[in-house]
Amino acid sequence: MLAAILAPIIIVVVIIVILLIAAIAIYNGIISLRNRIDNAWSQIDVQLRKRYDLIPNLVETVKGYAAHEKETLEKVIKARNMGIDATTVEDQSKAENMITGTLKSLFAVSEQYPDLKADQHFTRLMEELNGIEGNIAFARQFYNDSVLQYNTKIQTFPGNIFAGRFGFTPRQYFEIEEPQAKEPVKVQF
Repeated sequence: MLAAILAPIIIVVVIIVILLIAAIAIYNGIISLRNRIDNAWSQIDVQLRKRYDLIPNLVETVKGYAAHEKETLEKVIKARNMGIDATTVEDQSKAENMITGTLKSLFAVSEQYPDLKADQHFTRLMEELNGIEGNIAFARQFYNDSVLQYNTKIQTFPGNIFAGRFGFTPRQYFEIEEPQAKEPVKVQF
């Protein structure tokens, strides 16, 4: 008789424990993904800071050869400062798009000065910048992959229940405008 009374109670307790363990696992999974995003953003920030530190050296080197390109150099510095001051992912994306555009202008200027292109200091800075750009691209991909996992977790069942209850909100992707696809080369005879 006692076994008949305890059996349903034990089953209910086991079900409650299983549900509690599942809830804890879901909540901890969301926290883990959120922390991964924060870590990934920190890695992006480190690479961006390296680039920001490199830009003044690059500008000074170009300035020595192309002092009359003052407007281009000022735009590069302005874009750099915008990136340093960015506080949100959206602001950072806008700043990075601006930096990319101004650096392209700076590189176009450097093409006009063969002595500058041959300068070892400039060449070293360009190689370093290319390496940093690759690191930024890798860190951005990892960040965006982490955001995808997190957003999926908090927007699908049962994670969406916890997200709503505990205030987890979707994160923004770190998007940088990709260069426009080049048109096919037109050959005329």
